[in-house]
Amino acid sequence: MHILMVTAAGLVLLGAFALGGYLLNKTAGLADGASYFIWFWLAASVVNGIFGTVRAGIPVINEIGALIPIFGIPAAIAWYLAYRM
Repeated sequence: MHILMVTAAGLVLLGAFALGGYLLNKTAGLADGASYFIWFWLAASVVNGIFGTVRAGIPVINEIGALIPIFGIPAAIAWYLAYRM
C-alpha cells in the first residue's frame, strides 16, 4: 500500500511541476517542468528508501525493490512528457 501511495504522490507532484513549468514558460514549460521533476523525484525516492531502511527497519533489498516502481513509474511518465512531446 505504501508503494501505491508514494507513486500516486509522485504523479500528483509531476502534475504540479508540469503546471508550474507551463505557467513560467508557455513554449517549452511542460517539458522543462517534467525534466526538473525527474531529478527531484530521484532524490526524494532515495531519501524515502534511506528513511525506510534506517527508521522503519526494512531490509535494503526490499527498499531497492520498492524503489523501482516508486521512482520508475512517475519518472517514465515525466520522461515521456519531457522528451517525447
